[in-house]
Amino acid sequence: MAVTVKECLELQLLEVEMLLSMFPKRGEFSLDADAVPSIQRYLRNAGGALPPQLEYRIALDVGEAKVKVELQVLLPHMYPQVAPQLFARSDALHRQQQLQLNTHLASHISSLDSGDLCVCEAVQWVKDNSLTFLENSKGSSECASKEVRVKEMLHRMWIYSHHIYRQELRKKIFDCAKKLNLTGFCLTGKPGVICVEGLQENCEEFWHVIRYPNWKHISCKHVENIEAEGSIDNLRLFHSFEDLQFQAHGDYGLRNDYHMDLGQFLEFLKQHQSGHIFQILFGVEGKLSDN
Repeated sequence: MAVTVKECLELQLLEVEMLLSMFPKRGEFSLDADAVPSIQRYLRNAGGALPPQLEYRIALDVGEAKVKVELQVLLPHMYPQVAPQLFARSDALHRQQQLQLNTHLASHISSLDSGDLCVCEAVQWVKDNSLTFLENSKGSSECASKEVRVKEMLHRMWIYSHHIYRQELRKKIFDCAKKLNLTGFCLTGKPGVICVEGLQENCEEFWHVIRYPNWKHISCKHVENIEAEGSIDNLRLFHSFEDLQFQAHGDYGLRNDYHMDLGQFLEFLKQHQSGHIFQILFGVEGKLSDN
């Protein structure tokens, strides 16, 4: 018999209860205050809209030195029937070591039986295995840096949102992009579009940060990976992180509900060798107004 979304969400709540009992101290388990209530409301009325995906962070102390490792968890609605999205990070890890840690973690989780709750298992694996990568990072950071300089990968993410209006959200986007050395742009209005380019781990961290705790109506539509022999800076399409605001269609007065002029946006994309992205974002082929 096929497992339903309702059954999966019930299991997810059970696992959260287990994790809360395992990590009762303040700061160990971080979860948005409305995450569990929104799922409970859906379970009481399963005919309504699906709640946001459950997302939380677990702070772990690893080894005798109590090195901080954070496990970031995002659960698809059909978890545990499908795999969770897990990402372990630590300031003590070089980015190559962090990539290796997450690759091994994903491999371990994929080896487990499908349909079983596995976040607790992932927590234990991170606690048992992170020390190996932490020790390796001390002795190999110089070698890893040299390898990265020789062959790097530019990662570019194209993100679509129903709208981007709020000033505090825009500030969060720009602050995060600057902190992670990402270039690209944020198109304000309706629809909202974000492009970030830089190192893969920085792009993925940006994606996690802006979505956390829950940003509804947002999706990553397209990802590009381009290998560079030297610095990835030579492959960037954008030289900074730009604030795009085009003239809105129509006269909407003081309402904060306006559609951006997508013709101007298409022209901007073509100027940055990205005209093909228009169809990926909006599902239609873009045409300039003067064509």
